[in-house]
Amino acid sequence: YRPGLAFALRWRYLALATGVATLVLTAGIVLGGRVAFHFFPAPEAELITASVTLPEGTPVAATSVAVSRLEAGAERLRGGVLERTGQDVFRHVYAAVGDQPMGDEGPGTVTGTDTAAPHIGQVMIELAPADERALRAEELANRWRDLTGPIPEAASLVFGTSGPTAGDDVDVMLVGSDVEQLTLAANAVKAQLRTYAGVYDIADTFQRGKEEIRLGITPHAETLGLSLLDLGRQVRQAFYGEEAQRIQRGRDDIRVMVRYPGDQRRSLGNLEDMRIRTPEGGEVPFRLVAAVEPGRGYASIKRVDRQRAVNVTAAIDESTTTSATVTGALENRILPDVLAAHPGVRYSLEGVQAEQQDFLGGILIGFTLALFGIFALLAIPLKSYAQPLIIMSAIPFGFVGAVWGHIIMGVDVSMMSVMGLVALAGVVVNDSLVMVDFINRNRKDASLVAAVQQAGAERFRPIILTSLTTFAGLAPIMFDGSAVAEFILPLAITLAFGVVFATFITLILVPTLYLVMEDVRWLLASAVGRRLPAATHG
Repeated sequence: YRPGLAFALRWRYLALATGVATLVLTAGIVLGGRVAFHFFPAPEAELITASVTLPEGTPVAATSVAVSRLEAGAERLRGGVLERTGQDVFRHVYAAVGDQPMGDEGPGTVTGTDTAAPHIGQVMIELAPADERALRAEELANRWRDLTGPIPEAASLVFGTSGPTAGDDVDVMLVGSDVEQLTLAANAVKAQLRTYAGVYDIADTFQRGKEEIRLGITPHAETLGLSLLDLGRQVRQAFYGEEAQRIQRGRDDIRVMVRYPGDQRRSLGNLEDMRIRTPEGGEVPFRLVAAVEPGRGYASIKRVDRQRAVNVTAAIDESTTTSATVTGALENRILPDVLAAHPGVRYSLEGVQAEQQDFLGGILIGFTLALFGIFALLAIPLKSYAQPLIIMSAIPFGFVGAVWGHIIMGVDVSMMSVMGLVALAGVVVNDSLVMVDFINRNRKDASLVAAVQQAGAERFRPIILTSLTTFAGLAPIMFDGSAVAEFILPLAITLAFGVVFATFITLILVPTLYLVMEDVRWLLASAVGRRLPAATHG
């Protein structure tokens, strides 16, 4: 170490330039997308699901057919995995018609054909524990999707895994006042997303509701003094009923409703045979005063700032692409073209991207305050503004070690990696602080260069031992390979490799920076005509 340190101190500007070049190269690798970033990598799941939603009003029998197709695809998946690996990874298969126990509808059970939502269904597969199978749950879900194929009549068909998530991989919310423009814009975005490899389960939140009859009034009705309100009220009274009386029976109120008999309100023919009362007291045929238009309503209406909103969502196959890549294409190319073609529509990113922006924004503010706190705590005892910067120079080089650690281990950067970087900032300054403190002490009895070389030699062993023991303590997590350790693996890699790389920076670059800082001081003092003691710049 001594000869290497002496060489670095002699050619200190070359050593400094090498360190800066390494930092710039690593930053370029990250910004160039050479290292994939997944904000929230979900831990390995033991449950995969397929949820199907048909248009509202679909009978249970039709939904059962769609669920049967999902079950058939699951059986083909089971046979294919058994043939490929010789292992039956299925534990249980559960199918539900009229409910999605693992979906947004909430937990529930199926009790025959009298269900609250007969147009939805779900099939769930419980898998063997992750340590007992060779295939990941996401890979099995993708294979299940391919074996099942499309279900044309389905409004939504989603395959996925259970477990915590930060939201949909791709989620774009379109907002506008014109429903037709919103629908066209959503369809255009979905069409563009389908052109990207690794993007699947593309859907939107515009779910059509049940079939309905939209009423209007004819010009003849207006001449008779009838309004649309009058027409709608009389149709409602005839088929739904009008409350005529309430009877108190114990603790309950019994409503007495007046309406047509049951056999006169079962079909559209009954509506067409209805007679509408005019304001003068006469009656006219329904067909004479009403304009009827069949159609479908909306299952739900979402509004943001009093305007209609629709979310376009998609899932990402992380082995093919990343959500950041697809979202970047949306922001830079797809959405500007779509919004230009559909005026009055605006967008915002939701799901993972929104969570990512909130997380990184909070981390950036907290990290900035932490760096300021570290600087203040160092500047006060050292009585210097320059030396804390030398000590803190190890922080960005810890980032270099963390990035190359992810590359070596073949692990993508995630939010746990970012949290590890924040923790790393407080760890790597310790060795640098001790190094600078020893240099300051040795300068009392030796020249500057001799003091720097002596401090490096004296602190070499404790600095190396501190870093190696930290790496060894984190090694069981990094090399565990189990699904339990997978979630915190990026954090362990960041700390372990960041500390190791920062160690070499502390041993070489921190002494070099100390001399460079003294060179700057000497030049500034010479420029103003101030003479420093000879020992200062030995």
